[in-house]
Amino acid sequence: MNPIDYDRALYYTHRSQWDNLLILMVRTKDDFLSKKIEHVLHAYHFSHDYAVIEHCLYGLFRYLDHASEVSETSHEAYACD
Repeated sequence: MNPIDYDRALYYTHRSQWDNLLILMVRTKDDFLSKKIEHVLHAYHFSHDYAVIEHCLYGLFRYLDHASEVSETSHEAYACD
């Protein structure tokens, strides 16, 4: 897991930099992050229902929150060794 990818995904989403988010989706090693980004981009470009877009965005945000917590915990565990 690369915490920089999570920060970038959050930043690109916040700034609506969809092209950079697409590049991150392709380059990241985190398959779950890639899939969440794919859902957001697909909903943003093809859905006419804002609720669908909102649902996908919240799913991405929940995953980013979870992944960043897990990466911090694992980083702290290695620091104690």
